[in-house]
Order: sequence, then C-alpha cells, then structure tokens
Amino acid sequence: MPDQILGTQVIKIGGFDHVEPVYLGGGRPAAIQTMWKDRLAPGDLEGERRKATLARINRLKDMGCALLRFAVPDLESAETLGRLAAMVSLPLVADIHFDYRIALRCLDFSIAKIRINPGNIGGRDKVEAVLGKAKDLDRPIRIGVNAGSLPQDLRDSLEQGRIDRHTALVKAAERELEIFRDFGFLNGIVSMKASGIADTISANRLFAQRAYRLGEALVPLHLGVTEAGPLVAGVVRNAAALLALLADGIGDTIRVSLSDTMENEVIAGREILGAVSDIQGGSVRGLGVKMVSCPRCGRNSFDTHGFTEKWLPRLYSLHKDLTVAVMGCVVNGPGEAREADLGITGAGDKALLFRRGKVIRTLPAEEADAAFAEELEKL
Repeated sequence: MPDQILGTQVIKIGGFDHVEPVYLGGGRPAAIQTMWKDRLAPGDLEGERRKATLARINRLKDMGCALLRFAVPDLESAETLGRLAAMVSLPLVADIHFDYRIALRCLDFSIAKIRINPGNIGGRDKVEAVLGKAKDLDRPIRIGVNAGSLPQDLRDSLEQGRIDRHTALVKAAERELEIFRDFGFLNGIVSMKASGIADTISANRLFAQRAYRLGEALVPLHLGVTEAGPLVAGVVRNAAALLALLADGIGDTIRVSLSDTMENEVIAGREILGAVSDIQGGSVRGLGVKMVSCPRCGRNSFDTHGFTEKWLPRLYSLHKDLTVAVMGCVVNGPGEAREADLGITGAGDKALLFRRGKVIRTLPAEEADAAFAEELEKL
C-alpha cells in the first residue's frame, strides 16, 4: 500500500502563540513522540525542579521528539499541564480518559493536541462537546483505541469469539470517526494499539485498506505497540510492527512505548525510521547522527558501553548527518568502521580517534572525552 501515506490529511499541531508547528501527513516523514513517565505535579514547575523539567523537555526536543504527551487524570493535572505549556515551544499533548471535562479545560491553555479514548470517554454528547471547542480553536484530536479498553459491546464480541481483536480495534476507531464526520470535524488522527505485533499490524493495515476519510484525504495514523515491555523486548516488538507498517507507507507519527526512559523511546524511534529508509534504499539524511558500536568481547581495551551511554543523548541532539563509531579494540576499530565520520577506540592505556578509517589522534585514555568533543565540533 505504498500510496497510503501520500494521501493522508495534513494535520497541523501547534503553530499558535509560542508553540512551534508540527505537521503530520501528506507524505512527510513520520514524526516521533514520547510520553512523560511520571505524574506532572505543581512542584515540577517551581524552583530547581522547574529548571530540571524544562531542561529535560528541551533535551527531548533536541534529540528529535516532535510531540510530548502527558497523562491528565484530573482537573488539577490539566491546570498544571496548562502552566507548563506556557513555558515551552514543543507541542504538548493531553492524554485523557473517563472525564471529557478535563479535555475541555486543557483546551483553555496552549496545549496543542488532545487524545481521547472511545472506550471510556463517555457518550456522543460528551465527545461532541470536546469536538466543538477543539474545532473553534483549530486543535487536533487523536482517537486512541487500545485493545485493553475497547467499548463494552466490542469487548463482549471479542470474548465470545464473534470478532477478532484487530477488527474490533478498527470498528472502535470508525465509530468515533463517524461522530467526527457528522460534526464536520476534520482535524482527527487515529491510533489502534495492541500489545501483540500481529494485532497491531493487522489493525492498521485493515484501517488503511478501508481508506477512511474525514474530508478529501485519508485520516492520518499514529503507530505504536502498547505495553511492549522493557528496553530490549520493547524495541524488538515495536520495530517488528512499525517497520512492517512504515515500509508499506502506513503511518504518520510513531511512539515507541518502552518500560524505559523517554530518551530511549526517542532514540528507538529515530533508529526505526532510519531502518525503514535504509530498507527502502533511500537516504537517511535528515535523521541526524547514526551510531555504530561493537558489542565488545575479550579483546576489549576500550569501555565502549560506558562511553556510548555517556555520549548517546548528546550525539542524538546534534543536527548533523554523521556516522559516529565507538569500537572496543584496534581489531574492530578503524577497519570495520572505516565509513565513520568520527570514531574512537582504544589500545592499552591509549585512546585512538579516527576519521574515515584513518587514525588522526592517539592520546591517553583519560583525555578521550575532551578530544572526542573537540573533533566532533570540527565536523
């Protein structure tokens, strides 16, 4: 289905007040999102905690996060998120369940997008109240369908074997979209997430095949595997599902859900998008730094794991198309990473910096960080 992404509606998120615009759909590369891992408290916006909160949001933005979502379980949380939205330029998204009034309050602030769950947000009148205010303000809404919180009748049908899970996900999304369509609300996005790879792929492919439209163009899709697990398991499961869909041209924005840090969710998302481009034979330019590092073995004479962990957030914050290599020994150093724009390895108590397979500096290991930073600045 290679034309799917080309036909999706262009959705603008942000682009008002001080909030920077993000555009989804219309053939653009998929935008990367993550979700704040803790409950946002009023104290997070005061004093030193405020500085730390804003610094982390700016770091996520620099690393390639285009949208940052927050759980908003009550009206007090809506007030706090509203205060935060006035402090940052990154578009923030309010994730709302159960109480439509929380969505209405979030729309009073410079919160750029609302996510609602059709399985628990309430009846049609409540959805229409949110649609009316969002339409007046030109704010997009994502219909976020989860396999674990389907509408009751679809849950019953699923448990009784009258419908499969991926079809139930699509039906739940299309029901909500019918309300959007009847109301004349065109600014809608859909996600259909399950913890299973096959269900996630099947639901999104089925939705794409049905070619659902609110206006002239197809409804954009937000992709992800929910409850995917810890770092390694979660990355594998997300990659398996998202690569299959993105390679088919399905998907306009992604979130790699992990029981891990937000930074690692963003890094995983960038790597998945880079892998899709690589598979399709395209250029990976515009995705920033590409990391190459060896797994380490008994020949190791350089702490690749420690060096990589320390430098990863900074490297992924660089807006440069570079290949950077961190290698464990001279056997797998300059030779196997000869395509790297900059690389580092070690031999005994020495560190070696190399560029395009040629050693450019040899220095004491304790000077490696400073020298690496110097050479990186030159690129």
